[in-house]
Amino acid sequence: MGTIRTDRTSVFAVAYDETRICETEDPDSAKLESLKQAPTNLWVNLDGLHETDRVRAIGSCFGIHPLVLEDILNTTERPKIEDFDDYIVIIIKMLDYDEETNELYSQQASLIIGNSFILSFQEGGDNRFEPVKVRLRLNSSRARRAGPDYLAYCMADLVVDNYFVVLDKIAERIELLEENLVRNPTPETLKILHKLKSNLIFLRRSLWPTREAVNRLINEDSPFIRDATKPYLRDLFDHTIHAVDSMETFREMVSGMLDIYLSSVSNKLNQIMKLLTIIATIFIPLTFLVGWYGMNFKYMPELESPWGYPAVMVAAGTIVVAMLVLFRRKKWI
Repeated sequence: MGTIRTDRTSVFAVAYDETRICETEDPDSAKLESLKQAPTNLWVNLDGLHETDRVRAIGSCFGIHPLVLEDILNTTERPKIEDFDDYIVIIIKMLDYDEETNELYSQQASLIIGNSFILSFQEGGDNRFEPVKVRLRLNSSRARRAGPDYLAYCMADLVVDNYFVVLDKIAERIELLEENLVRNPTPETLKILHKLKSNLIFLRRSLWPTREAVNRLINEDSPFIRDATKPYLRDLFDHTIHAVDSMETFREMVSGMLDIYLSSVSNKLNQIMKLLTIIATIFIPLTFLVGWYGMNFKYMPELESPWGYPAVMVAAGTIVVAMLVLFRRKKWI
């Protein structure tokens, strides 16, 4: 059961064009309506989806379909893109990897691109798109001169760049596991490997749809995606391909490491069985020898000999040494 959040969602609006920028914290519906009517581009961002009324209020102000708002509030949605008459909806996953717990965490981000506005809804409240706001404040930035589609590219680029941070952390974990796997494979290593495999499967479910969504943005003839923005989207598509390739490589490495683990455990068991087999083989003739002289026949001449016991001990020792020499020559030990 998840934790019930009681903190207030964070909303800010940025109206901007090439010459000016106006930031508004926590705007009400009336303020949003006036900003929407202004002859500037508008970005409205909401951090935290637990206050559903605020999400629906923003959606109502910009004429967003109720089914789209349901997709935004349903944080288990698959990354996708949907094209409507008045806007484009993009849903992507923001990922983080905790190296201590070996856990992969996901948050959903939804972008709605209109002709002169962009709405962004983040599941978490960590201001993930703050660097985009910083870029907007620069008078010479391309984000100020371009439209909402370029701002959407900047946000998607932030998300995809963070995929590489996650992949780098997973790569470091894989390198450490490889060393432990060769030296001393343990059941704990197997648990970590299975967790890594699950994380990579989850990562795959996020990366492949994101790649498809970006490719669709490039190829679709949408009035909300300007031709000037498409080269940047193609660069973003290349990044997603690189991330997918890295992820697939790591999946193959983890699968190979599972095979190495099973082979190492099997080899270790074989070594133990080999040692036990050698010990048992050495004791077979010794058992025969002591069993032979354990018979209680009256006329066994060795039983009365004062040299009988030392002779048996010497014979037993000779057998052991001879067998060890034979095993060494055969390279069994």
